[in-house]
Amino acid sequence: MLVNVVIHGRRDRVFSAVFDRCDRITRHRLSKTGFAADTLSYILATARFSPGLELRLSGIVLGGKLTDDLVISHDVPFAAHARALAAERIGVVPEDPLLSITLYLDVAPYFLARYGRGQDETAAHSDVSPPLPSPAGQKPSVITRWFDSILNAAVPQRDGTLETARSSASAYALQAKAANTRKAYRAGVRAWCAWAGHHDLPCLPACSADIAAFLADERSRGLAPATLELRRAAITYLHRLAGCSVPTADAAIGETMTGIRRTAARDGFTPRRKAAATQDVLAIIISAIDLSKLSGMRDRALLLMGFYGAFRRSELASIDIRHVTLVSKGLLVTLPQSKGDRQGKGVEIALPYTHDQYCPVKAYGAWLAVSGIQAGPVFRRVRKESTAASDENGREIGQQPLTDRSIARIIQSRASAAGLDGKTFGGHSLKRGALTTGMDAGAHPVKLKRLARHATYAALGDYLELGDPFDEHALQQ
Repeated sequence: MLVNVVIHGRRDRVFSAVFDRCDRITRHRLSKTGFAADTLSYILATARFSPGLELRLSGIVLGGKLTDDLVISHDVPFAAHARALAAERIGVVPEDPLLSITLYLDVAPYFLARYGRGQDETAAHSDVSPPLPSPAGQKPSVITRWFDSILNAAVPQRDGTLETARSSASAYALQAKAANTRKAYRAGVRAWCAWAGHHDLPCLPACSADIAAFLADERSRGLAPATLELRRAAITYLHRLAGCSVPTADAAIGETMTGIRRTAARDGFTPRRKAAATQDVLAIIISAIDLSKLSGMRDRALLLMGFYGAFRRSELASIDIRHVTLVSKGLLVTLPQSKGDRQGKGVEIALPYTHDQYCPVKAYGAWLAVSGIQAGPVFRRVRKESTAASDENGREIGQQPLTDRSIARIIQSRASAAGLDGKTFGGHSLKRGALTTGMDAGAHPVKLKRLARHATYAALGDYLELGDPFDEHALQQ
């Protein structure tokens, strides 16, 4: 059961501490052998300790980080119990040969669990934790923890080993999914595992009939069909990562989703699209902003840059000063990553001078001047309302960028302050407003597609807000 017994400190003190905590039979066996090294591991493998020992976990990637002696229990009476607890935490079966339990003998002895380390020559010379095995058949809590760990996997540093190269390939493959997509998948997998666990159903691998019932139940709670499609995609991704057969392509699930969409349409459900902050609407919003405050200067720049660049809220949040270049015609913003840039080539976005009070270039320059920001994220949290960039302790403007949710809330609050219905606005309002304004101005679809940074023209339809259907009728004289 124990792979090894490691002695720390003076042997007499260590053995005295262990002897005092062992059961009577183990003390008798230790006394007969005199703590002989060749029998120590064999005897202590079945020893019962009272009070129990700490169990620490080392060398496992959890939450994207390599754990280092993470204490997962404080009262473990014997080695078999330590193995069972460690296996449950990691998401493997207790008999997994890569799971090892070592007893460290000290004044305060403890168990240490490792997964994959020291099992072969490659592992012994690599600092990379091996990939966690598939948690198929495990409890819902183990599966969700495994899924979070897999999605958070970082690309390891190269050390020349095949194991590290394979880990790097897996980490790069995960990066093919956008951050928001991975976030939605986490939520979907948590919801599925919680529901399946509540009904005592297997989470992984799952039955198609159970998934169909889950989607129907989620719809009954009021979730939109689009959200249910994300739930379905998350369950699909979970099974693929775990190496299990994918049940979500079953006809029963497809028919269930078709029925949900038809029923939703019959009941009058329509997807809630955020209102378009067109040029006229944006002028109303900006005119109501108090520019004597730091937050007002920041939000004016944020709204104008978001509009003229047709930015998504996540793209606005990611803009760094090093991404922005001032040229004769305006600003060039380079996004290292964008939803439509699947090849990772980077996207260059032009923000022109407008020569009026709604110029994004001037608003950007004014925000940098009053904030004193010289490097790092452009749009940050303003902790206090003031016309000064910072107090003597530099605590007025934060160092971290705004989150995409914060940007959506700013758009809503600024719309409300201007007398509009803030709830109808959101993170997509600036992009929709820019494309709708361009369409109304007669911009060629090629230019609109380029501004939107969409791969296809079909995606434009979700962002355009059409006006009077009679005025736009193709046969109108």
